[in-house]
Amino acid sequence: MSFNKKIIIGARGSRLSLAYANYAKKLIIRNNQLNENEIDIKIIKTKGDIFSKTPLSQLGGKGVFCKEIENELINNNIDIAVHSLKDLPTVQTTNLKIQSFIQRNDPRDSFLSLDKKIFFQQKKGSRIGTSSIRRKLQLLNLKNDLEILSMRGNVDTRIEKLQSKQYDGIVLAYSGLIMLGLEKHVAEIFPTEKILPAVGQGIIALQCREDDKNIINLIDKVNHKETFICALAERSFLESIGGDCDTAVGGYARIEGKKIKLEVELFSDDYKKVFKSSKTLNIEESQILGKSVGDDLLKQAGNNYKKKI
Repeated sequence: MSFNKKIIIGARGSRLSLAYANYAKKLIIRNNQLNENEIDIKIIKTKGDIFSKTPLSQLGGKGVFCKEIENELINNNIDIAVHSLKDLPTVQTTNLKIQSFIQRNDPRDSFLSLDKKIFFQQKKGSRIGTSSIRRKLQLLNLKNDLEILSMRGNVDTRIEKLQSKQYDGIVLAYSGLIMLGLEKHVAEIFPTEKILPAVGQGIIALQCREDDKNIINLIDKVNHKETFICALAERSFLESIGGDCDTAVGGYARIEGKKIKLEVELFSDDYKKVFKSSKTLNIEESQILGKSVGDDLLKQAGNNYKKKI
């Protein structure tokens, strides 16, 4: 396959985002018999990157790491957008589509500490950094005598903050550390039974214009079927509860034989209660599964939770 012009991949400029983009580029080249020089990567600064010290909820939450990239796609300045799926809003942007999901990396959260001790070995009052309300509440449910603090910045910046003793420990998605070869810093990987990850965590999403048939055919070839099915279930769940950046919610779907299992949890708006659900359906019913567990959580929560979107 050959194109009349170079294919442009758009991505954020962080080391992790560029690692995702280069990995996607490598897969696209391999699966479409393209040459290295037929695809370029364009760095795009997003609102979330520019205002790197402002809490995400103050910036508008979900979308702050992808809106500018999507605009470049809409304006034909790039052909493929590379996103971390957990950064994408559940409602798709008009005229764009998430066409492919690269095979999921490890979805679990990991704990890094100054003394290399695991989370439960941290002393009372230890300062633990995380960017996520979900993680903060989950961590306090596990051990409530710690100080869980908000933190921003890319993976390297957060590790630097730990090493400079601003924190005693930090929690990061394990998938990003794997991608950057930073697993050596990890003291503990939380099993999903203890810390349910963010919806879409560990998944790279490829987005394009919905009428660009050539690019659709191109990135279809790197779509991972099982990851695609799980992503549909998780995003269907998030859409059903109307979740946004202030929603403390976790969700993880996995294939078990010919079935798909989805485990979810949702914290109340005042963050004092947690509601959980877990169901299994046939693989072809992944979106139905997502809506079903979402409806179950909404019923459990009642007036304790209000849809944000």
